[in-house]
Amino acid sequence: MFSEIRAVFSRRYLLQNTALEVFMANRTSVMFNFPDQATVKKVVYSLPRVGVGTSYGLPQARRISLATPRQLYKSSNMTQRWQRREISNFEYLMFLNTIAGRTYNDLNQYPVFPWVLTNYESEELDLTLPGNFRDLSKPIGALNPKRAVFYAERYETWDDDQSPPYHYNTHYSTAASTLSWLVRIEPFTTFFLNANDGKFDHPDRTFSSVARSWRTSQRDTSDVKELIPEFYYLPEMFVNSNGYNLGVREDEVVVNDVGLPPWAKKPEDFVRINRMALESEFVSCQLHQWIDLIFGYKQRGPEAVRALNVFHYLTYEGSVNLDSITDPVLREAMEAQIQNFGQTPSQLLIEPHPPRSSAMHLCFLPQSPLMFKDQMQQDVIMVLKFPSNSPVTHVAANTLPHLTIPAVVTVTCSRLFAVNRWHNTVGLRGAPGYSLDQAHHLPIEMDPLIANNSGVNKRQITDLVDQSIQINAHCFVVTADNRYILICGFWDKSFRVYSTETGKLTQIVFGHWDVVTCLARSESYIGGDCYIVSGSRDATLLLWYWSGRHHIIGDNPNSSDYPAPRAVLTGHDHEVVCVSVCAELGLVISGAKEGPCLVHTITGDLLRALEGPENCLFPRLISVSSEGHCIIYYERGRFSNFSINGKLLAQMEINDSTRAILLSSDGQNLVTGGDNGVVEVWQACDFKQLYIYPGCDAGIRAMDLSHDQRTLITGMASGSIVAFNIDFNRWHYEHQNRY
Repeated sequence: MFSEIRAVFSRRYLLQNTALEVFMANRTSVMFNFPDQATVKKVVYSLPRVGVGTSYGLPQARRISLATPRQLYKSSNMTQRWQRREISNFEYLMFLNTIAGRTYNDLNQYPVFPWVLTNYESEELDLTLPGNFRDLSKPIGALNPKRAVFYAERYETWDDDQSPPYHYNTHYSTAASTLSWLVRIEPFTTFFLNANDGKFDHPDRTFSSVARSWRTSQRDTSDVKELIPEFYYLPEMFVNSNGYNLGVREDEVVVNDVGLPPWAKKPEDFVRINRMALESEFVSCQLHQWIDLIFGYKQRGPEAVRALNVFHYLTYEGSVNLDSITDPVLREAMEAQIQNFGQTPSQLLIEPHPPRSSAMHLCFLPQSPLMFKDQMQQDVIMVLKFPSNSPVTHVAANTLPHLTIPAVVTVTCSRLFAVNRWHNTVGLRGAPGYSLDQAHHLPIEMDPLIANNSGVNKRQITDLVDQSIQINAHCFVVTADNRYILICGFWDKSFRVYSTETGKLTQIVFGHWDVVTCLARSESYIGGDCYIVSGSRDATLLLWYWSGRHHIIGDNPNSSDYPAPRAVLTGHDHEVVCVSVCAELGLVISGAKEGPCLVHTITGDLLRALEGPENCLFPRLISVSSEGHCIIYYERGRFSNFSINGKLLAQMEINDSTRAILLSSDGQNLVTGGDNGVVEVWQACDFKQLYIYPGCDAGIRAMDLSHDQRTLITGMASGSIVAFNIDFNRWHYEHQNRY
């Protein structure tokens, strides 16, 4: 459906500008190759006007889809966002790969990522030691001084008149190297066998050990491979889960799972630590120099020669015009050569790439001029008491500066809601008429909307709810712009949309056969889509789309009166009690009153059940990160951490009836709060406890984090909200070691 298209990119195929890649709302993309560039232009002008999506700060216009990679780079806001540390190194590298023509849909142009570590031998890996990191200012081939001399001599003594000189006769990214990395998982196993007459490679050439591959890339003159993104997020690539017979090496070692460095006990450890290294300060300070080599001014010309960074001429854009070759045999041979040699990404810059800003933000912010006397005053920024004593069961901190109303929206158990304005200059400040605990009053401002003289009743949802519904955080969803609240639990089996500005009902949404028990929402990065998921007593979930026109729409985008759900998700045997949706991964994770949690795609396909350990039968809370980790809280203080592919990674049990959990934006830290009134911070990967905040005088019912991840807002059973100072960097290994 054209309505599902979210981004359209021009692409090269075999170095010719004849292809297009179309990204869809369901997280898939398709690449087409056309006869010529004129056809590409016609197709773009027949497709929706989506440009390259909403992610990069570019207008959604067809001319953007036809822009050159260099134009996309110059016009985008991503470099500035990376410099300001608003996006991670991983996200920035994916952006550069994507606009430079790299795609998962063409093995010859697979995304390229750097090796960043050099130590694959130690039992422990210290990520604060510079010696454990690769020099990113040099290409792989120039890291070993002896081998660098060999390549330099090859270039200087070149005597072949048929082709220009080069340092390397192999490339850092080819279809063959990508398949060798991914040979253990489908569909790449099949691709590999198809390309090699149905056989696996010689065991001594098969990717069998990370340390061995690193050593080869430093010694072998025909190996200058860089990595692929999967090294930083896909532990499954290191496991021979399908039991393929990959042979026996000459040293009589059977090739099975990939051998990991001693510092990684399991593939998940390797991926996590490798990713930490990629995001480390050492890499952040040097990454612009690696970008210069792969995407920038050292990619070709005299600078490439000086940097020992010249590859075979057939790897470069513009080196050959296939249309000018009329002999079909000759053309086929030329295409085969291009496929064999690899393809260099489009050049994005012809001047040095700017460096990333300093990491001084890792230091604590200067403390308030009010000198803190104890731990409590360092941690608790503010306590705000509402007139109603009804427990605050939902908190949504949508505090982005560009919003018309940056605010913390609170909803109480009696369904009274308030939009507490967030003033970015001074934080939150107590509004007139509210008792504010002055002892903890720092420069933070709250200005609740219900303090206005418009009448409290206008902010109270009085529509009848089903009496058996227990009002909790899952019953509410606040839209990202703070303008609407979605509420479930009504006797007529609907959920409803209310305006926060007027308190009025704006839409009633039907679809379930029984009472709706829980709601969740998530926005996607690529297309800006917002998905709403509703779960009900009839054991089903429905997936809806929230439009930019501020209502739920179904399959017919032109009708909001009786929208039909985009997908129906089935598989549970009992009432659905908790749900989380991750638009980035295109997944919905849900828990019923009893039984395992289920993972669905946003198109409704059931992927798998997340089977918890013994005694973990009653899921109550779910939090999922865009990195693919899922934290589930079960009754009686039990927690499990699953990979999105269903592997149980860690578990723990605590003495608290937990009411709220959330993950930090990078998925590294878990925050929990419950009936004992204590906020605790944990390392998500292994549930190691990092910090316990001073206890509150009431139970915690709901939590959310401010946009900058520096303020934690909790809703209390006493009808208060408490704002905590939180800075995840203080528990980061680099902060611990440096400051």
